[in-house]
Amino acid sequence: MGPITDSSNGSHYHTAMADIHRELRRPTTQRKVFSLTQTSPTDLVRSKLSTSEIQSRALSSVPDELLANIPEDSSSYSLFEGFKATQDDHEFRKAHRRRSSKGKKLLKDGEAAGALPSAPTDLKKERDLLSRRLDLMGVRKNMCSSEIHEIDNKIANLHNIRKIVLDRLAGLEMEEAELEHQWKRSMPILHEHFAPGSQIKEMQAHTDMVTAIDFDYPFGTMVSAALDDTVRVWDLNTGRCTGFLEGHNASVRCLQVEDNIVATGSMDASVKLWDLSRARTVTRDNRLNKPSEGEGEDDNASDAFSLFSATTLEDCYVFSLDAHVDEVTALHFRGNTLISGSADKTLRQWDLVKGRCVQTLDVLWAAAQASTLAADTQWRPSGRLPDASADFVGALQCFDAALACGTADGMVRLWDLRSGQVHRSLVGHTGPITCLQFDEVHLVTGSQDRSIRIWDLRMGSIFDAYAYDKPITSMMFDTKRIVAAAGENVVKVYDKADGHHWDCGAGVGADESGPAPATVERVRLKDGYLLEGRKDGTVAAWTC
Repeated sequence: MGPITDSSNGSHYHTAMADIHRELRRPTTQRKVFSLTQTSPTDLVRSKLSTSEIQSRALSSVPDELLANIPEDSSSYSLFEGFKATQDDHEFRKAHRRRSSKGKKLLKDGEAAGALPSAPTDLKKERDLLSRRLDLMGVRKNMCSSEIHEIDNKIANLHNIRKIVLDRLAGLEMEEAELEHQWKRSMPILHEHFAPGSQIKEMQAHTDMVTAIDFDYPFGTMVSAALDDTVRVWDLNTGRCTGFLEGHNASVRCLQVEDNIVATGSMDASVKLWDLSRARTVTRDNRLNKPSEGEGEDDNASDAFSLFSATTLEDCYVFSLDAHVDEVTALHFRGNTLISGSADKTLRQWDLVKGRCVQTLDVLWAAAQASTLAADTQWRPSGRLPDASADFVGALQCFDAALACGTADGMVRLWDLRSGQVHRSLVGHTGPITCLQFDEVHLVTGSQDRSIRIWDLRMGSIFDAYAYDKPITSMMFDTKRIVAAAGENVVKVYDKADGHHWDCGAGVGADESGPAPATVERVRLKDGYLLEGRKDGTVAAWTC
């Protein structure tokens, strides 16, 4: 019994008292009480219930609220029958073996005839015993069925619990992946503690001029290409080469890295897609051959040429896009759409899901329609030529149905990919376009006319412009700065907020008595993390 202060007992008491008061208000109950008052004590003593019975009933009285919680008995056997069924029937089997032993005769030899009437009695007893035995077997079968049903319910519950735990495990794995991603993304905060212009790392990535570089995020993965006909994958955190992307038959001129997907455009007129997440490394010897010229006598050069012993990335090749008939000089992809520009004077739109060309844009036809192509324009043929030469398609970028393309005639054309027509042309540069990038409001272009122009896409006019001493070969911007490679051994930096120009790179404060750093050819900038690729194959990371 619970304590007096128990809320359930208190509620039961109040309910019982309310029922008693309700009964006492009835006329029939009042008449019974009135008649009881007129009854003599002798009549009360003559009650059929004894004192012990009255006390027993008072103690064993159970309220209806408690009886409602007792489950209904759906079993076909009683508790006592179940108990008897669980008892060991060893004695019964032993007695049964004695009675039904092998070779037992129905009539015993020498048995008196008077003993025969007792045989039906024994058979009846045995029949009753077997009947009880069958009943117990039925109870046991019922108990086994109940246990099987209970086990099935437990198994179902365990399956549900397993599913819940698996869902929880999947959630934890997703959370772990998110935390790892955030951890990797938090690493760029490290370079923000350095002063602008501080060098983070320098790598001798190639043995010839760097033609293209790109990376996914600070301290992440970088892919570089050079005129030594190699495409290398780097871990920017450790500064180590993790492998090669092999498959092109000539040097790669342009590339882009987006998460684990890499697109490369080559002088062999093909565009190849790679998935770094599918890569498998196979160790190999990759020592570079030393040149036959006098460089072989230089110890430093010897160390550089024997530096690489890396691995070849296999299984990361996805497919090749082959439709151009001349070298691919520019490309950009976003989502499932890739745009490539070639020296064959065409732009091609590719569906990356199906791996096929869905549209071809003729730049010469568009130029003729606009009557802006000069008759004496000199287009660059394919092959390795001096730096003053220009690519027909110098740079491009796409976003949804919008495409910006800069060509060797100094024009920036804005295309609508839905109609395949030029929507607007931006005229201002006097030399070939070598690089461009746009956001929601502005488009920034760099040219061999030594100028960088910032265009207002809403008005179609020049928002700002500035120039350097030499042609612009590469350019990129983020929310704060515009960086450019302008034919010098430093990276040119322009602060968009205050209009301040400053230099960043190995050429800043270099000792004039020593060897001068090589010319910067390619730059990439993301979140204040700057990468530069030089003419001697060196790649360096800087804070910006």
